[in-house]
Amino acid sequence: MDVRYLLLFFLFNAALDSYVNGAIPPCDSEIYCTGPILHQVQKAKLYDDDKYFVDMKLREAPDVVLAAFRNLTMEWPNATVPPVQLQQFLSSYFEKPGTEFEEWTPPDWHDKPSFLEGITDGKLRLWAEKIHQLWKQLGRKIHTSVKDHPELYSQIYTPHPVVVPGGRFRELYYWDSYWVINGLLLSEMRDTAHGMIQNFLYLVNRYGFIPNGGRIYYERRSQPPFLTLMVESYYQATKDKEFLRAALPVLEKEYQFWIKNRSVAVSVSGTLHVLNHYYVHVGLPRPESYTDDLELAEGLSDEQTEQLWMDLKSGAESGWDFSSRWYVSDHGPNNTLKDTRTSHFVPSDLNALLCRNEKTLASFHRLLDDSDSATLYEQAAARRMEAMEALLWDDERGAWFDFNLLTHTKNIEFYPSNLAPVWAQCYSTAEMGEKAVQYLKTSGGLQFPNGVPTSLSQSGQQWDYPNAWPPLQHMLIHGFSKLESEDAQELAFDLAQRWIGTNWLAYEKYEAMFEKYDVNGDGKPGGGGEYEVQLGFGWTNGVALQLLDQYGSRLTSGSRGLCSGFLLPLLISADLVFL
Repeated sequence: MDVRYLLLFFLFNAALDSYVNGAIPPCDSEIYCTGPILHQVQKAKLYDDDKYFVDMKLREAPDVVLAAFRNLTMEWPNATVPPVQLQQFLSSYFEKPGTEFEEWTPPDWHDKPSFLEGITDGKLRLWAEKIHQLWKQLGRKIHTSVKDHPELYSQIYTPHPVVVPGGRFRELYYWDSYWVINGLLLSEMRDTAHGMIQNFLYLVNRYGFIPNGGRIYYERRSQPPFLTLMVESYYQATKDKEFLRAALPVLEKEYQFWIKNRSVAVSVSGTLHVLNHYYVHVGLPRPESYTDDLELAEGLSDEQTEQLWMDLKSGAESGWDFSSRWYVSDHGPNNTLKDTRTSHFVPSDLNALLCRNEKTLASFHRLLDDSDSATLYEQAAARRMEAMEALLWDDERGAWFDFNLLTHTKNIEFYPSNLAPVWAQCYSTAEMGEKAVQYLKTSGGLQFPNGVPTSLSQSGQQWDYPNAWPPLQHMLIHGFSKLESEDAQELAFDLAQRWIGTNWLAYEKYEAMFEKYDVNGDGKPGGGGEYEVQLGFGWTNGVALQLLDQYGSRLTSGSRGLCSGFLLPLLISADLVFL
């Protein structure tokens, strides 16, 4: 056993113990995160979406509102306030969501960014102009009163305006913003992109990590750590070394959070490998999905309930909220959301992302003439690749599979995340990349005309079949486009053509961009999960603009990827059956 890994293991677990025991404080709001008001309002189901209440603003100081509610509960048996009186209480002491924002239009928006000139198809060019205009609708500036009176809001103050995802997601979100920022940079909105990155740097300095989103009820969980890649995108667009120099210590601080608080060690053939997983040690219902979590835990023991709520939060941290990908039980095809055990998996995509972060941090240090630090990050990336190949890589199948920490086996079901190391360029031989191409061809994931589904399991969860999500499509396309073989590059283009066709058809039908799409229906939005499909939509816009920029000379509005001549022979000859 390598002594270095053993030492790291003990260091990581000591740091994790510190985290679990309060090094990072939970949200302490007795209104937005815990307490009788939250419990009674959410249980009464006064609103269609539990998120609505926890986004409302207080009209009075929290202690005044809490005292008023205590007095109100004394008037009723069992201290349970009837819905009519509860609604009256809310009308007296709360304002509807949205008052935390000022009207704001990005001042660096202009109508003709140069990337539009590279789009040959006239219909797609006009559509790209409309997507570009959506940035104005999604721009938000937080009112100064949030800074002056944070106790009245669930909103976390950040100093710069943001572009939000859209719909119910009326605040900033972490991993969404990577694709938003890339889209903004294509739209030549560098000031807006810069401000968003500054907000994330501000959050790292405040919390030591970036919360899931811009609300205090997200303060104990993060999302996939894309900040380093946001900075990389901005640097590539501007070559601003002083910006990079100022950001780098903060990026390293966030990296250390993931290493200290989200690491796990696994022994394979006598060698201890350290990788990362999602792990949120908070055994309480999510405030924004309070009744969903309460109802899901019915019939479970206290210990089982706490574990389930921890793993639901870990699933939210993964960004895949929710998916059969995180199910662990003996129920086979009858697994349900109650079987979610996110923290018991070592995910291929999280480790691919951290590997890419390590390589990127190394490149930043070399740009700034710090070769010693660069070498340390290069060594960390090499160790991670070694661990990924030991635990996650399946040479026969040609992909990287999540590792189950309970059974010490790989989850060999199909998910686009199985190919994330190709996107991250974190694999040791060219042969592995080409094997990954063959894996996708035979996986069953290519048999749908409107994108690659998030899984082949129809669980009813939104990160499963039949939904296709923009970031996963882009990661597949970008990854395969970087491989050397013509076969891989044509597959990347075909996937881009399919995805753009799907988005464009949906816009033609609904004049809207959606957060996710159904792989079966031309232009049909996705569904399932805990809420209705949302319009907007930040990362959908960013991915579409990136693909239109990359392939604008070839993409057409009249072509469907399935019939482009590349995959049709494959699907005719392959015995692909959807189960």
